[in-house]
Amino acid sequence: MSSFAAPAGFDTEDADTRDDQDRAKTRAATRARRRRLNMLGIQAVSLVVVLAIWQFVGVHSSPALFTPPSAVALAAIDMIGSGELWKYLAPSLGVLALGLSISIVFGIAVGLILARFWIADVALGPYVTFLYSTPAVALVPLIVLWAGYQLEAKTIILVLFAFFPMAINTYQGVKNVSHELLEVGKAFRCSERQLWIHIVLPAALPFIIAGLRLAVGRGLIGMVLADLYTAISGIGYLIVRSAATYRVDRMFVPIVALGILGITFTTIVSQIETRAVPWTRVNDRDE
Repeated sequence: MSSFAAPAGFDTEDADTRDDQDRAKTRAATRARRRRLNMLGIQAVSLVVVLAIWQFVGVHSSPALFTPPSAVALAAIDMIGSGELWKYLAPSLGVLALGLSISIVFGIAVGLILARFWIADVALGPYVTFLYSTPAVALVPLIVLWAGYQLEAKTIILVLFAFFPMAINTYQGVKNVSHELLEVGKAFRCSERQLWIHIVLPAALPFIIAGLRLAVGRGLIGMVLADLYTAISGIGYLIVRSAATYRVDRMFVPIVALGILGITFTTIVSQIETRAVPWTRVNDRDE
C-alpha cells in the first residue's frame, strides 16, 4: 500500500502563506487600534475646548439666562443623589422603549408590505408620504385632544416621529435590491421565502439599520415633545419646571442627560450595524 507524498516545498509554501496572513491581520489590528486612539484623542481635545468655551461664556453671563458647566455638574450631583433625575427620566424611558418597539416592528412590516405588493404601494403609499411630509408637531395637539395626557398620547406621539424612518428606509432597501441577484436566485429555483431570507433581507439590512439610527434620534425628540405638551411627568416636564423657576443649572442637567442618551443609543446601533452588516464597515477599517 503506497502512501501519498506531498510535493517538495508544499509545507514551506503553506507555512509562508499562513505567516503572511498572520502579519496582515496583525497590521490591520494595529491600524484599527491606532485609529481608535486617534479618534479618542480628537474627541477628548474637542470636549475640553467646548467645555472651556462654555465655562468662559457661562461665567460672564447672567445666571438667569445661562450657566457654566461647573454649576451644571454640581446640580447634576445633587439631582442624581436625591433621585430626582431618575424619577422623571424613568417614565420617559418607558415611553421611549414602548414607542420605539412599536415603530420598529410595524415600520419594518409596513415597509416590506409596500415594497412587496404593488397594490398596497399604490393604495397606501400616498398616505404614508402625506403623513411623513406633514410636520409632526402640528398633529401633537390633536393627538393630545384625542388620547389625553397619559401614556397612550405620549406613545402615539413618539410612534408618529419614529415610525416613518423605519418604514421608508425598509421600503427603499427592498426596492434597491439588485434585479440581477433576484434573477440569479430564480434561476437556481429559489422559493419566494428563500429569496427573501437569502437575498432581499440581507441586501435591505443596511437601509433598515440606517432607519433605526434615524428612528432613535427622532424618538428622543418625540419623547421630549410629548412631555412638553402633556406637562405632567417625564424629562420634558422637568425641563419646563426648571426653566419656569429660572434654575438654569438644573434645566441643563436633563438636557445633557438626553444628549448622553442619544450618543449611547447611536453607539449601540453602530455596534448592531457592525455585527449585522459588517461589509459596510470594511472601508472604515481600511482607512
